[in-house]
Amino acid sequence: MAEKKTVIVTGFEPFGEHAVNASWVAVQELEKLGLGQNVNLHVSEVPVEYQAVQNLLPSLWKQHHPQLVVHVGVSGMATTVTLEKCGHNHGYSRLDNCKFYPGSECCMEGGPECIHSVIDMDAICKRVNSSGLGVTVSVSKDAGRYLCEYTYYTSLFLGKGRSAFVHVPPLGKPYSAEELAQALRAVILEMLELIEHNTEKQLCQHGQ
Repeated sequence: MAEKKTVIVTGFEPFGEHAVNASWVAVQELEKLGLGQNVNLHVSEVPVEYQAVQNLLPSLWKQHHPQLVVHVGVSGMATTVTLEKCGHNHGYSRLDNCKFYPGSECCMEGGPECIHSVIDMDAICKRVNSSGLGVTVSVSKDAGRYLCEYTYYTSLFLGKGRSAFVHVPPLGKPYSAEELAQALRAVILEMLELIEHNTEKQLCQHGQ
C-alpha cells in the first residue's frame, strides 16, 4: 500500500478591508473535501503578524514533516486563482495586524534574495486549466511583499523549496468558497503528482 503523504494547507486571518478572509474560508472548505485517502491534510489559520509567522512555520514543518506546504492568501486585485513562483527576502515595510513590521524589512537577514518553489507552476497551471474545472488559474512572480510573501519565503527556506503559495480572489469575485476549494484541491493534487514524479526521476538517476 502506498505510504500516506502529509500536506499542510494554511489560510490567513482577516486583515484590513478583508473582514472575512477568503483564503481561510476556502481552506476550511478544502478540509471538508479532503485530498483523498492517501493524503493526511492538516489545515492552519495564520495570523497576519510577522512575528507570529516566524514562530508558527518552523513548528508546522517540524511537527508534521510534510511532503508539501501550501499557503493560501487573498488578493483584492486577483480575479483568478494565482500560483506564485517565488518569494523575495526584502521589501517588508507594511504594518501587520499588530502595527509592526521588521526593522530590517526582510524575512531572513543574510538569506538569498529570492527562493523559487521546486514545483513547476507553469506546468500546474496548464494542467488545471485544461481539466475543465471552470476556475481560471494563472501564475505570478510577485506575491506582494506583505504577510503572504513573507510567509511564502519563510516556508520555501524551511522546506528547501517544497512549498507553494496560491492567491485567491475575494469571495464572489467571481468564485464561491466551494469553487475555490475545488480549485485548490485540483492544484494541490497536481503538485503532489509532480513532486512524486520528480522524486522518482531523481532516484532513477542516482541508481544508474
